[in-house]
Amino acid sequence: MRSRLIAPWLITAAVSFTGAAQAEQAPPQGVVSLSASATAEVTKDLLNVVLSTTREGQDAATVQTQLKQALDAALAEARKVAKPGQIDIQTGNFSLYPRYAPKGGINGWQGSAELMIEGKDMAGIGALTGRITTMTVARVGQGLSRELREKTEGDLTAQAIARYRAKAADYAKQFGYAGYVIREVNVGTSEPPGFVPMPMVRAKAMSMAADESLPVEAGKAQVSVNVSGSVQLTK
Repeated sequence: MRSRLIAPWLITAAVSFTGAAQAEQAPPQGVVSLSASATAEVTKDLLNVVLSTTREGQDAATVQTQLKQALDAALAEARKVAKPGQIDIQTGNFSLYPRYAPKGGINGWQGSAELMIEGKDMAGIGALTGRITTMTVARVGQGLSRELREKTEGDLTAQAIARYRAKAADYAKQFGYAGYVIREVNVGTSEPPGFVPMPMVRAKAMSMAADESLPVEAGKAQVSVNVSGSVQLTK
Protein backbone atom coordinates (compact mmCIF):
# COMPACT_ATOMS: atom_id res chain seq x y z
CA MET A 1 0.00 0.00 0.00
CA ARG A 2 1.35 3.33 -1.02
CA SER A 3 1.39 6.22 1.39
CA ARG A 4 1.40 9.86 0.27
CA LEU A 5 3.19 12.55 2.15
CA ILE A 6 1.68 16.05 2.14
CA ALA A 7 3.97 18.94 2.88
CA PRO A 8 3.03 20.78 6.11
CA TRP A 9 3.13 24.18 4.35
CA LEU A 10 0.42 22.96 1.96
CA ILE A 11 -1.83 22.09 4.91
CA THR A 12 -1.18 25.48 6.50
CA ALA A 13 -1.91 27.29 3.25
CA ALA A 14 -5.14 25.38 2.74
CA VAL A 15 -6.33 26.17 6.26
CA SER A 16 -5.37 29.84 5.87
CA PHE A 17 -7.16 30.11 2.54
CA THR A 18 -10.32 28.50 3.96
CA GLY A 19 -10.25 30.83 6.95
CA ALA A 20 -9.80 33.88 4.72
CA ALA A 21 -12.68 32.82 2.48
CA GLN A 22 -14.95 32.34 5.49
CA ALA A 23 -13.91 35.74 6.83
CA GLU A 24 -14.76 37.38 3.53
CA GLN A 25 -18.14 35.69 3.41
CA ALA A 26 -19.07 36.62 6.97
CA PRO A 27 -21.32 39.69 7.07
CA PRO A 28 -19.89 42.71 8.89
CA GLN A 29 -21.08 43.14 12.45
CA GLY A 30 -22.15 46.41 14.04
CA VAL A 31 -22.58 48.27 10.75
CA VAL A 32 -25.38 50.83 10.51
CA SER A 33 -26.55 52.68 7.39
CA LEU A 34 -27.98 56.13 7.96
CA SER A 35 -28.65 59.50 6.37
CA ALA A 36 -29.27 63.09 7.41
CA SER A 37 -30.26 66.22 5.53
CA ALA A 38 -30.62 69.98 5.87
CA THR A 39 -32.88 72.27 3.84
CA ALA A 40 -33.26 76.03 3.56
CA GLU A 41 -35.51 78.38 1.64
CA VAL A 42 -33.63 81.38 0.27
CA THR A 43 -34.68 84.48 -1.62
CA LYS A 44 -33.58 84.48 -5.26
CA ASP A 45 -31.08 87.25 -5.93
CA LEU A 46 -30.58 86.98 -9.70
CA LEU A 47 -32.88 88.31 -12.43
CA ASN A 48 -32.72 87.32 -16.09
CA VAL A 49 -34.64 89.21 -18.78
CA VAL A 50 -34.61 88.37 -22.49
CA LEU A 51 -35.72 91.14 -24.85
CA SER A 52 -36.53 90.39 -28.47
CA THR A 53 -37.74 92.02 -31.65
CA THR A 54 -38.93 90.73 -35.02
CA ARG A 55 -38.89 92.32 -38.46
CA GLU A 56 -40.10 91.25 -41.90
CA GLY A 57 -39.93 92.58 -45.43
CA GLN A 58 -39.30 91.78 -49.06
CA ASP A 59 -35.54 92.33 -48.96
CA ALA A 60 -33.23 90.28 -46.71
CA ALA A 61 -30.66 93.07 -46.39
CA THR A 62 -33.32 95.56 -45.31
CA VAL A 63 -34.71 93.21 -42.65
CA GLN A 64 -31.21 92.51 -41.34
CA THR A 65 -30.43 96.23 -41.15
CA GLN A 66 -33.65 96.91 -39.24
CA LEU A 67 -32.86 94.16 -36.74
CA LYS A 68 -29.33 95.48 -36.26
CA GLN A 69 -30.59 99.02 -35.69
CA ALA A 70 -33.09 97.85 -33.08
CA LEU A 71 -30.43 95.79 -31.31
CA ASP A 72 -27.83 98.58 -31.45
CA ALA A 73 -30.29 101.05 -29.92
CA ALA A 74 -31.10 98.63 -27.09
CA LEU A 75 -27.40 97.95 -26.47
CA ALA A 76 -26.62 101.67 -26.35
CA GLU A 77 -29.24 102.18 -23.64
CA ALA A 78 -28.14 99.10 -21.68
CA ARG A 79 -24.44 100.03 -21.75
CA LYS A 80 -25.19 103.26 -19.88
CA VAL A 81 -26.00 101.32 -16.71
CA ALA A 82 -24.14 98.03 -17.24
CA LYS A 83 -22.07 96.92 -14.25
CA PRO A 84 -20.41 93.51 -13.79
CA GLY A 85 -22.43 91.26 -11.52
CA GLN A 86 -25.20 93.83 -11.12
CA ILE A 87 -26.38 94.42 -14.68
CA ASP A 88 -24.69 92.23 -17.29
CA ILE A 89 -25.70 92.38 -20.95
CA GLN A 90 -25.06 90.16 -23.94
CA THR A 91 -26.61 89.60 -27.33
CA GLY A 92 -28.62 86.45 -27.89
CA ASN A 93 -30.09 84.79 -30.95
CA PHE A 94 -29.93 86.73 -34.23
CA SER A 95 -31.65 84.93 -37.11
CA LEU A 96 -32.87 85.70 -40.61
CA TYR A 97 -34.87 83.26 -42.72
CA PRO A 98 -37.01 83.28 -45.89
CA ARG A 99 -40.79 83.43 -45.95
CA TYR A 100 -42.38 81.12 -48.51
CA ALA A 101 -45.54 81.67 -50.55
CA PRO A 102 -48.35 79.06 -50.47
CA LYS A 103 -47.51 78.00 -54.03
CA GLY A 104 -43.78 77.87 -53.38
CA GLY A 105 -40.98 80.34 -53.83
CA ILE A 106 -39.70 83.05 -51.52
CA ASN A 107 -42.01 86.02 -51.14
CA GLY A 108 -40.21 87.80 -48.31
CA TRP A 109 -37.88 87.62 -45.33
CA GLN A 110 -38.32 87.67 -41.58
CA GLY A 111 -35.94 87.64 -38.67
CA SER A 112 -35.50 88.16 -34.95
CA ALA A 113 -32.88 89.42 -32.52
CA GLU A 114 -32.43 89.02 -28.76
CA LEU A 115 -30.74 90.93 -25.96
CA MET A 116 -30.16 89.24 -22.59
CA ILE A 117 -29.90 91.22 -19.36
CA GLU A 118 -28.90 89.50 -16.13
CA GLY A 119 -27.76 90.55 -12.66
CA LYS A 120 -28.45 91.14 -8.99
CA ASP A 121 -29.74 94.71 -9.42
CA MET A 122 -33.35 93.73 -10.00
CA ALA A 123 -34.67 97.27 -9.67
CA GLY A 124 -32.05 98.58 -12.09
CA ILE A 125 -32.81 95.86 -14.63
CA GLY A 126 -36.53 96.55 -14.31
CA ALA A 127 -35.99 100.26 -14.93
CA LEU A 128 -33.66 99.58 -17.87
CA THR A 129 -36.21 97.28 -19.49
CA GLY A 130 -38.76 100.10 -19.42
CA ARG A 131 -36.36 102.50 -21.16
CA ILE A 132 -35.61 100.18 -24.08
CA THR A 133 -38.20 100.95 -26.74
CA THR A 134 -36.88 99.02 -29.74
CA MET A 135 -37.37 95.58 -28.17
CA THR A 136 -40.03 93.91 -26.02
CA VAL A 137 -39.86 91.43 -23.15
CA ALA A 138 -39.83 87.82 -24.32
CA ARG A 139 -38.89 85.93 -21.14
CA VAL A 140 -38.27 86.72 -17.49
CA GLY A 141 -36.71 84.37 -14.95
CA GLN A 142 -35.18 84.37 -11.48
CA GLY A 143 -32.47 82.24 -9.92
CA LEU A 144 -29.67 82.07 -7.36
CA SER A 145 -26.29 83.65 -7.94
CA ARG A 146 -23.25 81.39 -7.68
CA GLU A 147 -22.09 83.18 -4.52
CA LEU A 148 -25.42 82.76 -2.72
CA ARG A 149 -25.80 79.15 -3.85
CA GLU A 150 -22.30 78.19 -2.70
CA LYS A 151 -22.71 79.92 0.67
CA THR A 152 -26.09 78.30 1.25
CA GLU A 153 -24.78 74.87 0.27
CA GLY A 154 -21.76 75.32 2.56
CA ASP A 155 -23.93 76.19 5.56
CA LEU A 156 -26.34 73.33 4.86
CA THR A 157 -23.50 70.84 4.39
CA ALA A 158 -22.15 71.69 7.84
CA GLN A 159 -25.63 71.25 9.33
CA ALA A 160 -26.25 67.94 7.55
CA ILE A 161 -22.87 66.51 8.60
CA ALA A 162 -23.46 67.56 12.22
CA ARG A 163 -26.83 65.81 12.16
CA TYR A 164 -25.26 62.72 10.58
CA ARG A 165 -22.60 62.54 13.30
CA ALA A 166 -25.15 63.12 16.06
CA LYS A 167 -27.39 60.38 14.67
CA ALA A 168 -24.44 57.96 14.44
CA ALA A 169 -23.41 58.70 18.03
CA ASP A 170 -27.00 58.23 19.20
CA TYR A 171 -27.29 54.87 17.42
CA ALA A 172 -24.01 53.70 18.95
CA LYS A 173 -25.24 54.60 22.43
CA GLN A 174 -28.61 52.92 21.97
CA PHE A 175 -27.00 49.70 20.71
CA GLY A 176 -24.60 49.63 23.65
CA TYR A 177 -21.45 50.64 21.78
CA ALA A 178 -18.88 53.19 22.91
CA GLY A 179 -18.57 55.00 19.60
CA TYR A 180 -18.29 54.61 15.85
CA VAL A 181 -16.02 55.04 12.86
CA ILE A 182 -17.17 56.09 9.42
CA ARG A 183 -17.04 53.35 6.77
CA GLU A 184 -18.36 55.35 3.80
CA VAL A 185 -20.13 58.64 3.34
CA ASN A 186 -21.69 60.53 0.42
CA VAL A 187 -22.66 64.20 0.30
CA GLY A 188 -25.15 65.38 -2.32
CA THR A 189 -26.93 68.64 -3.04
CA SER A 190 -30.33 69.31 -4.53
CA GLU A 191 -30.07 72.54 -6.49
CA PRO A 192 -32.95 74.59 -7.89
CA PRO A 193 -33.10 75.06 -11.68
CA GLY A 194 -30.99 77.87 -13.14
CA PHE A 195 -33.80 80.28 -13.94
CA VAL A 196 -37.47 79.75 -13.19
CA PRO A 197 -39.77 81.47 -15.73
CA MET A 198 -42.17 84.10 -14.42
CA PRO A 199 -45.19 83.96 -16.77
CA MET A 200 -47.32 86.42 -14.77
CA VAL A 201 -44.58 89.05 -14.78
CA ARG A 202 -44.00 88.44 -18.47
CA ALA A 203 -47.65 89.09 -19.29
CA LYS A 204 -47.54 92.39 -17.41
CA ALA A 205 -44.26 93.40 -19.02
CA MET A 206 -45.52 92.86 -22.54
CA SER A 207 -48.33 95.35 -22.03
CA MET A 208 -46.50 97.99 -19.98
CA ALA A 209 -45.89 101.50 -21.21
CA ALA A 210 -42.61 102.41 -22.88
CA ASP A 211 -41.27 104.29 -19.84
CA GLU A 212 -42.67 101.92 -17.21
CA SER A 213 -40.29 99.73 -15.21
CA LEU A 214 -40.66 95.97 -15.33
CA PRO A 215 -42.51 94.87 -12.16
CA VAL A 216 -40.28 92.42 -10.26
CA GLU A 217 -40.78 90.58 -6.98
CA ALA A 218 -38.07 88.20 -5.80
CA GLY A 219 -39.22 84.60 -5.39
CA LYS A 220 -37.96 81.78 -3.18
CA ALA A 221 -35.80 78.74 -3.91
CA GLN A 222 -35.27 75.61 -1.85
CA VAL A 223 -31.76 74.19 -1.46
CA SER A 224 -31.10 70.81 0.19
CA VAL A 225 -28.01 68.84 1.18
CA ASN A 226 -28.15 65.13 1.99
CA VAL A 227 -25.46 63.07 3.74
CA SER A 228 -25.71 59.28 3.56
CA GLY A 229 -23.45 56.32 4.24
CA SER A 230 -22.61 53.73 6.87
CA VAL A 231 -20.70 53.59 10.14
CA GLN A 232 -18.99 50.80 12.07
CA LEU A 233 -20.05 50.79 15.71
CA THR A 234 -17.11 50.27 18.09
CA LYS A 235 -16.81 48.88 21.62
